[in-house]
Amino acid sequence: MKKSERLNDMIRYLNSREFFNLNDLMDKYHISKSTALRDISSLEQFGMPIFSEHGRHGRYGILKNRLLSPIIFTMDEVYALYFAMLTLEAYQSTPFHLSVNQLNEKFEHCLSKIQINQIHKMKKVLQFETYQHNHVSRYLDKILTSILNESTCKVKYVKNNQKKSYYIQFFKISAKFGQWYATGIELHTNKYRVFRCDRITLIEEENNSRFSIDELLSRSLEMYQTEKSIDFEVEIVEQAKDIFYKEHYPSMKIENGDKTVIKGFYNPGEEEFIAHYFMRYGHYVRSVKPESLKQIIKDRVEHLLNHYQKL
Repeated sequence: MKKSERLNDMIRYLNSREFFNLNDLMDKYHISKSTALRDISSLEQFGMPIFSEHGRHGRYGILKNRLLSPIIFTMDEVYALYFAMLTLEAYQSTPFHLSVNQLNEKFEHCLSKIQINQIHKMKKVLQFETYQHNHVSRYLDKILTSILNESTCKVKYVKNNQKKSYYIQFFKISAKFGQWYATGIELHTNKYRVFRCDRITLIEEENNSRFSIDELLSRSLEMYQTEKSIDFEVEIVEQAKDIFYKEHYPSMKIENGDKTVIKGFYNPGEEEFIAHYFMRYGHYVRSVKPESLKQIIKDRVEHLLNHYQKL
């Protein structure tokens, strides 16, 4: 363990203790007495309020009436935190009450000028691929609060210009394909549903709770699959598996062996959705089962071809 890493860990270790002695540090970090003394001196230079008690049973203490020194990050940790924060710039809405610009200013205020110059240089040459979220989702914070409270919600939702109301207990929020999605169980039907969050027009949280988060998470796929669900198998060429890893759904899995096959299921009424998904693979598809799914994909391809012939 490098000295900087050891000192960081030591700060966290000592922040939870009122007293310690040299043997505590020597045993935990496998260091010599002289190294332990030098480390204590380094911690004091960082501002950690350490005092010593002399005598036969001498020990060190930490003043609890002063702010303890902050955690010190290595430069690689600074880079990682900074770029994790920058990914928030792709989102029009987040579940958190914050301004990304203000968060960025606060973060840089904690860094030295050298560190700030370094991360600005790195920002020019290091890029992360993110989907731009252009739609505003006004109720992400309320959805997250209801999940943490394990409470139910009355939800008003607009889809295809139709307004509907649902009683839902949410248990998951996810960001996919440039959209925020909230997953929950509809309490009247006991069915799993996924809502696009920008289409939610109103949420009213209620105090009652039907399920725990762990229970909902453990049975989410079971709830989603109905008795009339249809299994599918789509064989793709091996190099197309990257498409799957970039975009796929919980009801799908990929098997690699002599063949590369995507297996899963869809419920009645979701055929068009699944067909649209597999059109992304284009000529990388080798076979499709069942035949009914293959026919839907062919119909969509023909419809698209007719569209372009009319242009």
